[in-house]
Amino acid sequence: MKICVLSSGSKGNSSVIFNEKTKILIDDGLNLPYIEDSLKELNISIKDLDGILITHEHDDHIKGLKKLISKYDPLLYVDSKLYEILSHSLKDFRYVLYDENIVINDIKIDVLKMSHDSVICNGFIFKDKRKELVYITDTGYINRKHLETISNKDMYVIESNHDIEMLENGPYPYFLKQRVISDRGHLSNMQTSKYLKKVIGPKTKNIMFIHLSEKNNKPELVIETFNKYNEFNNENITISKQNEVSKVIEV
Repeated sequence: MKICVLSSGSKGNSSVIFNEKTKILIDDGLNLPYIEDSLKELNISIKDLDGILITHEHDDHIKGLKKLISKYDPLLYVDSKLYEILSHSLKDFRYVLYDENIVINDIKIDVLKMSHDSVICNGFIFKDKRKELVYITDTGYINRKHLETISNKDMYVIESNHDIEMLENGPYPYFLKQRVISDRGHLSNMQTSKYLKKVIGPKTKNIMFIHLSEKNNKPELVIETFNKYNEFNNENITISKQNEVSKVIEV
């Protein structure tokens, strides 16, 4: 099982998880030519996708769906609340409803309920043979009950949205700052680092930080904060960027 983040940030998010048999796109908050070109770099056509898995309904995660569906008619994996929302803006799309577990060919997926100011927001654990990848984006905190579930996995792809000091001193208006730091906002570098300290185990080989704020964070601050709380090989850490395809990582 491999992962590549096609783009990550407040302007648009999408990732692809794939192996020899299965190809899954996570979210589509990007324009269609960008998705097509990015997947082409990986020798993947949108026609090859076995499904598109949606985390939540915010625009930076779904705004590219309408044109992609119109051209390619892919299969969407959504929960019942997401289906209700998407059905107002998307017509006649193919879908599968998910709840707590999903199986797409040889990849099993456990659903993790997150806390974000959306109608619903989900994280996932992808399981391929003996490898497991945790994917968490857009959440104000991680529920304690999930910590044991996500402990000692092979790879973590997780939001590290903002540096608290940069946010406090940055250009955002007060109400937006409060929204970001709330339990239904985004994880700070410190929060993410502390969560990873609790869950990283002997199996953990790779970490990828996603959804960095362009105005309230810097990659070097993500690493600096992480290293305060964790001992981990920084060569196995990747930081995703907006409008930049990440390297492909084999889990």
